Amino acid sequence: MGTVFLGTEALARNEVTRGQLRWKYRRLYPDVYMPELAVPSLYANSVGAWLWSGRQATITGRAASAMHGAKWVDESSPIELLWRNDHPPDGIIARSDRFRDDEVALRDHLPVATPARTAYDLGRHLPRNDAVTHLDALSRATGLTASDVAPLLDRYRGARGIRRLTTAIDLMDGGGQSPKETELRLLLIDAGYPRPTTQIPVIDDAGYPFAYLDMGWEDVMIAVEYDGEQHRTSTKQWRWDVKRLRKVHDRGWLHIKVIAGDRHSDTLDRVARAWEARRNRS
Repeated sequence: MGTVFLGTEALARNEVTRGQLRWKYRRLYPDVYMPELAVPSLYANSVGAWLWSGRQATITGRAASAMHGAKWVDESSPIELLWRNDHPPDGIIARSDRFRDDEVALRDHLPVATPARTAYDLGRHLPRNDAVTHLDALSRATGLTASDVAPLLDRYRGARGIRRLTTAIDLMDGGGQSPKETELRLLLIDAGYPRPTTQIPVIDDAGYPFAYLDMGWEDVMIAVEYDGEQHRTSTKQWRWDVKRLRKVHDRGWLHIKVIAGDRHSDTLDRVARAWEARRNRS
């Protein structure tokens, strides 16, 4: 009996009693259990959802992206399945969308949508900013590109949510290293600025990169970076950041640091001042 199992199968094998199921195990979904002492996780929920489907469904969406190595997926995210069922339990989203065998791969012996199919589903069903955040993480983990998803756009031309997907895929950027960076990049794009480049190398006198800027515009040498909590809790990291920033400034870059709590309007004002400074210089 695995960590996550079907109660009816365990009872049939005399591995548990009905009393033990009630008192020693947590019910994830109808007839799906895991030990009460086991730590809940997105992976356990994914296994449970697949078992609940009678081992027939394919896992997609956020859970699939996590299984492909994408970060920043909430452990409490609903499990999205490619499977026909009109009444899934809480915590499971079942969709009867069409798919083909070449859109499914095995991960830990579970049928999981390929990265391209996962992106296809994320982009169609999530709000734009959420979709792009997950697509950035999936791209970073797998190397997925827009051209990898293009065949599915042709295959399912006219499917629901295609326009939303096209927008999200166009905005996908594997250079995003956190949801906050994605949020910041979309803020700049929505404000009308040229699409910023991500992970911009800054070269030292010897010709080697000593820094990679989160995002910015190389032609005008303006950088925008999100400063996460780890930069303020590690003394070693803080010292390096100070030295790094000095060297970035020495190379002629205007640098805008954004921290948690900064208002979007303040961030955009600072970016606007940097662009104005560049225009005045020229």
